Amino acid sequence: MTQGGQGVQGGRGVQGGRGSGRGKSRDPKTRDKATDPARRVALDVLRAVRRDDAYANLLLPRLLRERGLDRRDKALATELTYGTARTAGLLDLIIASAAGRAISEIDGDLLDVLRLGSYQLLRTRIGSHAAVSTSVDLVRAEHGMGQAGFVNAVLRKVSQRDEQMWIDVVAPSMVDDIVGHLAVTYAHPRWIAEVFAESLGSIGELQAALAADDQRPIVHLVARPGQITAEELALISGGEEGRLSPYCVYLPEGDPGSLDAVRDGFAGVQDEGSQLVALALTRADVGEDAGRWLDLCAGPGGKAALLGSLADLDGAGLDAVEVSEHRAKLIENIVDGLPVTVHIADGRDSGLEPGFDRILVDAPCSGLGSLRRRPEARWRRTPEEVPQLVELQTQLLTEAMRLVRPGGVVVYSTCSPHPAETTGVVAAVLGAVDGAEQLDARPLVAGDAVEPESLGSGPHVQLWPHRQDTDAMFMAVLRKPVTH
Repeated sequence: MTQGGQGVQGGRGVQGGRGSGRGKSRDPKTRDKATDPARRVALDVLRAVRRDDAYANLLLPRLLRERGLDRRDKALATELTYGTARTAGLLDLIIASAAGRAISEIDGDLLDVLRLGSYQLLRTRIGSHAAVSTSVDLVRAEHGMGQAGFVNAVLRKVSQRDEQMWIDVVAPSMVDDIVGHLAVTYAHPRWIAEVFAESLGSIGELQAALAADDQRPIVHLVARPGQITAEELALISGGEEGRLSPYCVYLPEGDPGSLDAVRDGFAGVQDEGSQLVALALTRADVGEDAGRWLDLCAGPGGKAALLGSLADLDGAGLDAVEVSEHRAKLIENIVDGLPVTVHIADGRDSGLEPGFDRILVDAPCSGLGSLRRRPEARWRRTPEEVPQLVELQTQLLTEAMRLVRPGGVVVYSTCSPHPAETTGVVAAVLGAVDGAEQLDARPLVAGDAVEPESLGSGPHVQLWPHRQDTDAMFMAVLRKPVTH
């Protein structure tokens, strides 16, 4: 990360890089002062994300349950955890400038607190005194007065400017490098902003997409067909029926895991865009449907559960392939009681007999379309990962075209707007499969609720948070030619 400006002098915050802090001797000046429970939870999650590559959206709910926080503290811990993780790169630029040293020279445990405190100062209504003093308390409880003094000095310097003023200091010039400026402003790595810009083709839309991606989304629930309706789920959850999927419910607040319908398996947590992918597969015209459906990359099981529910209503059966034994067991639990057969196998060589009417290839991808829901993911992903993913995606889609029967359809989807992972993969497979055609996916996604023209020029569909308020799901529908 870059740095600039006159920073805090002194070396008490330097610990030889971003180490974990394990095994350090306790400062004799450490105070056993009680720390704020919400901030303590947030700090513990942020530390696990940095040290252990933990996932904030998996760890935070568990810690909230274990520590018995009240509703207000849960809300604060959630906001601070996800917000800090989401904006870490921007916060690092600001912290480096305020401290006058590279982020790599600041001890990792102190950096976690500095990020947490800076987020409160710049992106919440929490008063400066509370943001600084609670952060100092966290450090003092673990490391003593010396390290607390360093954190206090840096945060006080951060508090001297608001977020926009800091962006003016640390971001590239909007005149000279508008993509770089927007990337910093909306807390994205530059390479991801460049991918979005390539896919959208407009600076105005790029700004809207990055801004939407920089917000925490509301929870989307799926009412599993034949078990509960969206209207019923909205009534019992206090949510609102979705606009695009007939099975979606928006849950503005509350813990979805506390709902009886979710615990009993009648409903689940699933982005509306993912629901539309599954629905597109079932809506496509395949002529006479013999009822052989396939989910070739079924983990973690959300789309398999929705497809299995629809298959149950249609008298069809679904085969679900998952390479991981652990994830396969999770799928089995989710689809219990539905006409779904789970296979532990590599989707590129599943051993299944060809002849499927409908196949979903929801391929492993970079996940750039779901960054709102995985707050730390944007700082973990690298562009070097994409070519290997593209190779895997191409192999999976090629195998799906082999397994589908003539006249059957394959829906290819990724939770990524990266052209290499989306239109690039589809073009490569269409060029390799003689006679294969790409259908217009827009009517299959729009249903009765949305005009197909609002989903772009086709034939594929690329959803966006700033357009549809869904994850940035891509989908394309391919038909295997009928042989004579």
